[in-house]
Amino acid sequence: MLLLISQRDSGDSEGIAQTMLAAGCTYQTPAEQGRDHVQDGTQVKYNSSPPTSGDHYAVPVVWGSYDAPVEQARAVHNLEHGGIVIQYGDDVPPATIDELRAFYQDDPNGLLLAPLPSLNDQIAVTAWTQLARCTQFDQNAFEAFRDEFRAKGPEPRRVSDLAPGTAN
Repeated sequence: MLLLISQRDSGDSEGIAQTMLAAGCTYQTPAEQGRDHVQDGTQVKYNSSPPTSGDHYAVPVVWGSYDAPVEQARAVHNLEHGGIVIQYGDDVPPATIDELRAFYQDDPNGLLLAPLPSLNDQIAVTAWTQLARCTQFDQNAFEAFRDEFRAKGPEPRRVSDLAPGTAN
């Protein structure tokens, strides 16, 4: 298992790392890659997969749950606003996807849920410079990650401003 910890002014990333590791996940804090807006269609290289920071498109993904992959260069903008992005691979069992959808529905503000086929049998949970990759859903661990990092990106929004159907 991979464990890399970085300092965050407002939180307990080490505690969240331990929580995610206890749930059977790997945990990384990739170095921040900046946060400039680039023109739509620009190829952007990231230091993690899925990305947790870096150049991104000017318009974020509309907050919500999706049945098709979202553009990563848009999802990074959501992270910048303090969003949590949950993505799952093609080989994640349908019952687990149902659990993820229920988790999303329970408290959807500031969350994106979408498939990312390249994750195969893994689920990725990302926030700005935070990445957990899991092979199963653990309600308590995902809640802890969401509650620690939601609305705490470099351009944070209030959780109430991150409602589904909006693009804040």
